[in-house]
Amino acid sequence: MNLKQARYIRAIAQEGGVTAAARKLYVSQPALSQMLRQVEEELGTGLFDRSVSPFRLTYAGEKFLEAADVILAAHERLENQLQEIREENSGRLRLGISVQRAGQVLPLALPWFAMQYPHVSLSITERGSADLEELVSRGEVDLALAAIESTSPRLAYELIEREVIGILAGEGAALAARYPTGGTVHLEEAAPETFVSLKAGHSVRVVQDLLFRRYGLEPKILLETDSLEVAKRVALGTGSCMLCSNIYVDDMVQRHGGFYPLADYENHRHFYACYPKGSPLPQYAAGFIQIVKRVMGQRSL
Repeated sequence: MNLKQARYIRAIAQEGGVTAAARKLYVSQPALSQMLRQVEEELGTGLFDRSVSPFRLTYAGEKFLEAADVILAAHERLENQLQEIREENSGRLRLGISVQRAGQVLPLALPWFAMQYPHVSLSITERGSADLEELVSRGEVDLALAAIESTSPRLAYELIEREVIGILAGEGAALAARYPTGGTVHLEEAAPETFVSLKAGHSVRVVQDLLFRRYGLEPKILLETDSLEVAKRVALGTGSCMLCSNIYVDDMVQRHGGFYPLADYENHRHFYACYPKGSPLPQYAAGFIQIVKRVMGQRSL
């Protein structure tokens, strides 16, 4: 497999067919079809099921694309490193971050980063924390800031902020009536409550599913949303509960409800910067991490 084949096969998979991929790649459709046939002949197997539209990858195609992604990510990392060598502090930083954390971090960190690295452009990809590690592993982002466990052997992690998981309860919830805010509770005590839930892909949703399974709980779910801010406001306004990190407890929570750290759960998902292990970070990426650590530390004082 060469770089051109890797790029072209990935384009066909992304676009769902040869014609659309050819337009995206600015090549002729016959030339792209011929390249695909040659690759499949060399491999001795088909990469796409052409009987459906859009094309669907075969099992061999999935394996080919996995290898193509590794090759293309390694090539892009090499190009970035060479650019860093050639241009010192010029370049592009592709950052992955959750929507909620972006609202906290970027207004504080970006002014310092722009002042320190004026020739570095910043590209932002916003996803749930649970998805961001995979984006780093596939080379789609250079650096991710996410609430995750530091467990992947392929990634390096730098701790930015520790998080405590607890139950956020609106003032109408029975839990809020029984306990003063800040006191630890057991999850089973909230079993009769109605919950607001984040959708799959968020770090807290990973913890929520784990704990509900562990204790055999199936509470009523009032609302499932992608927005932590919406979930928080709905829980407070309706007297419901939600699992939440302590870093999202603000004046609104204190006025209209309470936060109760879980007594029976030791959180291992903290706020980390993560990037590919064994690939030296460009100076500006390492600088960005240090800026984030500094401004987040100042915010917590």
